[in-house]
Amino acid sequence: MEINEILKKQPILLFDGECGFCNKSLQYFLRHEKNKSMHFAPLGSNVGKELKAYFEIEEKTDSVILIRDHSAYIKSCAALRLMPYMKGLWPLMIVFVVVPPFIRNWVYDLIAKRRMKFFGRVDNCANLPKEDRERFLDV
Repeated sequence: MEINEILKKQPILLFDGECGFCNKSLQYFLRHEKNKSMHFAPLGSNVGKELKAYFEIEEKTDSVILIRDHSAYIKSCAALRLMPYMKGLWPLMIVFVVVPPFIRNWVYDLIAKRRMKFFGRVDNCANLPKEDRERFLDV
């Protein structure tokens, strides 16, 4: 898929497709998503690599990345900007953007370093409903 075609699919969430924690988080997001407008791609997929290159994000970056409005958000910035896409009280979490990123990302990194230890690796995403599968750009 050409980069201009990919960018038309915004918002796009890039995630670690091998991480058990990331997959469980993604499944939770899918169950609580407001209007099913998000598209998804694993970081290591062709789409993920193309988007990281386009936004000049280091290839080794294994953090969640949100592509929205032709900008790329990484780590806690991405996680907080996902909240408005969710149902319930989750959108209220956006208030935490006032916390300096170095503090938010310290907490993010603390969890990220231990995610494989506690949740393990997965080979692929869990079985997804057809309407959700269609929003995955490259699995």
